[in-house]
Amino acid sequence: MPTLPAPASLTRPIIADGAMGTALFAGGMPVGEAPEAWLLTPDGAAMVEGVHRSHVEAGSELILTSTFGANAIRIADSEIAGRTAEVCRAAVAAARAAAGPDRIVAGSMGPTGGLLVPYGLLDAGEVRDAYAQEAAALAAAGVDVIWVETMMDLNEAVAAVEGARQGAPGLPVVATLVFAARNRTMFGNRAEEAADRLVELGVAGIGANCGDGWAPVEAVIPILVEHAPGLHVVAKANAGIPSGTADGVTTYPGTPDEAAAYARRVADMGATIVGGCCGTTAVHVAAIARSLGS
Repeated sequence: MPTLPAPASLTRPIIADGAMGTALFAGGMPVGEAPEAWLLTPDGAAMVEGVHRSHVEAGSELILTSTFGANAIRIADSEIAGRTAEVCRAAVAAARAAAGPDRIVAGSMGPTGGLLVPYGLLDAGEVRDAYAQEAAALAAAGVDVIWVETMMDLNEAVAAVEGARQGAPGLPVVATLVFAARNRTMFGNRAEEAADRLVELGVAGIGANCGDGWAPVEAVIPILVEHAPGLHVVAKANAGIPSGTADGVTTYPGTPDEAAAYARRVADMGATIVGGCCGTTAVHVAAIARSLGS
């Protein structure tokens, strides 16, 4: 299995993938359908593998599984309740088929969709257990890295990382958060605070993803680099702010040329893993790869 190389060994950033959901909706996945449920249909599995393959062909060296919303809490009231392990097996199989033997497959773990105490009713231990279950399923299915992503509350990110450590103790963990105004998460966590806490937990990398386009991600990269010496720093920005809908599908204004320029800027700031989030396609990934010399 591929391993996540040490940052110091790199001569350029690792090229990550682009958006999964954006491509699935563009390819015909029904609006309102969860990618995790769609994955368990024959058409959905083929489409997910096809999206992964398009990113790999564009230059991605690291791809995220289609398990963003597969944790037990998030799917509890859906048609796939209780099927976290099944989703993880199908997702990893699709990703590995596209990635081949040399590219890194990272097991995506996104938010629960609920709020932890004191903002909501979810207990941190309950959340940690849900992530431990998902991480164990991803590890058993054969991922190379556990990838905690799109966290808006540092407390949930901590619970996810702790769950990943519990469920998949042999795998490196990377964690990325969403930052907005003043380099803070939506729950007010400062980038410095988030980085310091996650570094304490022994993660292999930290970063920023999603958000309102290139700028918020770029703004926090120097802070994360400073507070996480020797670790991977991830930049995975949205392709701008959604500009509306076309046939029920959200559209994003960011161009491949803008993605290439953003990639060069964050690489110069010290990012070691660069890709895209919502709205970024294989065309954006190809532009990022070319801009970084891949």
